[in-house]
Amino acid sequence: MSLLTGKVVLVVGASSGIGAEAARVFAADGASVLLVARTEEPLVALAKELASEGYDVAHATGDVSSADSVAEFVAAAVARFGRLDGAFNNAAMGQGGRLDAVSEADFDRIMTVNVKGTWLCLREEVRVMEGQGAGSIVNVSSIGGLRGSSGMGAYQATKHAVIGLTRTAAHDFGPLGIRVNAIAPGPTESPMLEELRRTIPGGVEARIAATPLRKAGTGAEVGSTAAFLMSDRASHLSGVVLPVDGGFTA
Repeated sequence: MSLLTGKVVLVVGASSGIGAEAARVFAADGASVLLVARTEEPLVALAKELASEGYDVAHATGDVSSADSVAEFVAAAVARFGRLDGAFNNAAMGQGGRLDAVSEADFDRIMTVNVKGTWLCLREEVRVMEGQGAGSIVNVSSIGGLRGSSGMGAYQATKHAVIGLTRTAAHDFGPLGIRVNAIAPGPTESPMLEELRRTIPGGVEARIAATPLRKAGTGAEVGSTAAFLMSDRASHLSGVVLPVDGGFTA
């Protein structure tokens, strides 16, 4: 039996990169999957791809910065599949540049998407899972939430905050049978990593060179870790922040 057989998993931020690759992993591991992102076209393409391979999949557009939108797509998952067993909160935006070069508007936007968006998703997911008496949520932080480095200060602040939300949520919702964990990817091949290559010249390559496994990760590797955390095999894990970084933070 696969890790997620019989489970319904919501994938937020599923249009590309880590989210899309994680959705492929969850489906292959037996989950019914609802894909969510702001842009419909890539969601439709991914849903068609997975359906053609025999997987149970649906999609919905949504914006994590809007409470109404989050409530709608969580409700859509329940309406389509009847329950919600797991959630992968991956929607986020990146940022490069020194802290003093970040505009107030950009700072507010990244905080809204990465921090408020994670909180809004958690809130709605827990409301469903509480009624079921069980559930497992995986938030996507970053190794930037575990340590500092130059050129990504606003982004790193949001990822530290995601870890704080995760740890608090593990305490708040553990008595309800809901586990909440986070993963902290290192450099992972994705559109965001390509943008960092452009905005911080040499920074990505320096991080990879400092990684014991001497490579960037893949979205599938991140997704496989999240699948384990959502599965019953991780039934006594909650409040964990698990680096998926090739040893970079070792």
